[in-house]
Amino acid sequence: MADAPRRVALVTGGARGIGRGIAETLAADHDVVIVWNTTQPQGLPKNVSDYQCDLTRDGACADLVARIMASHGRLDVIVNNAGVVADSPVDAFDGAAYRHIFDVNLLAPHALLAAALPHLDRGAVIINISSMNAELPPKNAVLYGASKAALNLWTRGVAKELGPRGIRVNAVAPGAINLPEEPRPADLTQAFVDLTALGRIGAPEDIAGTVAFLASDAASYITGAVFEVTGGYRL
Repeated sequence: MADAPRRVALVTGGARGIGRGIAETLAADHDVVIVWNTTQPQGLPKNVSDYQCDLTRDGACADLVARIMASHGRLDVIVNNAGVVADSPVDAFDGAAYRHIFDVNLLAPHALLAAALPHLDRGAVIINISSMNAELPPKNAVLYGASKAALNLWTRGVAKELGPRGIRVNAVAPGAINLPEEPRPADLTQAFVDLTALGRIGAPEDIAGTVAFLASDAASYITGAVFEVTGGYRL
């Protein structure tokens, strides 16, 4: 009896940080496609390939999905990890920069799902990477927090819409995560640790494990949920 074909997962913003951790974890039992815009990934493990794509460009998501279908023949999991974190102080306004936050953090996942939907079968999974800042507004970056709050609502709304088609949609909201490429200063890291019940700052692997669970059949009755993976930050 032939083995079942490997599921295919797409991870946006997967060149480094949380996205890279997710891609490497999913590669254990998926063929993974990483999407990057400005930072090309290096040293990709087996079963991981990459495409360059600006997800905010008109038609880019449709082009990306077409390339994945041509190269892999299927798409089972979409992890919307690509995001923009930017200051947005209320005493200044930069329309183009502020719209870009929502273009990347909210509209790109919507465009990608619209392009992929004709190719998604029952059992497909969408996982959005949100933030604790959806509930705890960051100082001077309120529009980032607002974009993630909107992503949480989008998660629940699309889960309701796609549930009858057997497609699950969930989100993961990380707390403070130290990235190998850009570690926080020691004093800032300690400040987060002091506010976290588990007494440590997070790592990309903490988020990747939750994503892998949500992508698996073990989570087959979970949809429309936002999982906070924060170590108990500010309990």
